[in-house]
Amino acid sequence: MNYEQLFSLIKQKKSFLCVGLDTDIDKIPDFLQKDEDPVFAFNKAIVDATLPFAVAYKPNLAFYEANGAAGWNSLQKTIKYIRSLKQPIFLIADAKRGDIGNTSAMYAKTFFEQMDFDAVTLSPYMGFDTIEPFLKYPGKWSILLALTSNSSASDFQMFENKTGKKLFEEVLEQTRSHANKNQLMYVVGATKAKALLDIRKIVPEHFLLVPGVGAQGGSLQEVAKYGLNKSCGLLVNSSRGIIYASSKTDFAEAAGHKAKEIQTEMMQILKINNLL
Repeated sequence: MNYEQLFSLIKQKKSFLCVGLDTDIDKIPDFLQKDEDPVFAFNKAIVDATLPFAVAYKPNLAFYEANGAAGWNSLQKTIKYIRSLKQPIFLIADAKRGDIGNTSAMYAKTFFEQMDFDAVTLSPYMGFDTIEPFLKYPGKWSILLALTSNSSASDFQMFENKTGKKLFEEVLEQTRSHANKNQLMYVVGATKAKALLDIRKIVPEHFLLVPGVGAQGGSLQEVAKYGLNKSCGLLVNSSRGIIYASSKTDFAEAAGHKAKEIQTEMMQILKINNLL
C-alpha cells in the first residue's frame, strides 16, 4: 500500500484509526479461555467489530512472543484472517526492531515475506544500515521511533547537541534524506502533541503513527491540530481503550462502539480540514 492508497483508504472510511492488538491472554474474557486459541478468538472478534471504523491494525509483538510458539501461531492466524477479508487494510508489526544489516535483512524477510505486514516499527539508533534492508521491499514501510509517549522518553530523545538540536530531530533530518514519504513513517506519541508542530517543519509530508490516545491520556483534537497535513498524514492508534472496553461477553460489541466513537470524531476532523 503506497502513500496515495493509504490516504484514499482514510477518505473512504472517514477515519485514520489504527487499532492496537495488544492482546494479553490474562485479560481475555474468561469464557474465551476455553477456546483452542483464545488469543486468536479474541482478535477475530475485535477485528470483526472494528473493521468498519479502522484503516489499520497494529499487533504489538511482545504480547505474542510472550506465549512462545503458540503466540506466533495466534499472530499468523490473525494476519491470515485479516487478509482473508479482502478489504484494504494497513497492517503494522509493532516490533521495534533495530540491529546490524544482515540481522535486519532477516527481520525484514520475517515481517514482509513470511507474515505479510505492510509496515514494521524500527529503532533507528544503531544507524541507517539497520533500516536499509527494510527499504528494499517495494510497497512496504519502515516506521521509525522518533518521539515516543513513554514517561522516560526525554532521557535520550530530548538530548541536545552543541547547536541545540534534539536527538529525535536529528533522527528525522538524517533519515528523511534516505527514503521518501512512500517508505518512511515516524512514531510520535500523542502525549507529545505540541511537539508535532516542530516535527511537521522537518517532515511535512510523511505519515506519523501516533500512539497514546485513550488509555495513555493523549488528546485526538490536539494531535490533529498540530499534526495533520494535506494528506491527513496521521494514523492514530488506540489499543487498550478499544480492545478492553469491556471484559464481559459483550467485549467485541463494546470495542466496536468505542472504535465508532473515535471514528466519528475523526470524520468531523477530516471534514473541518477539507480532507473529505
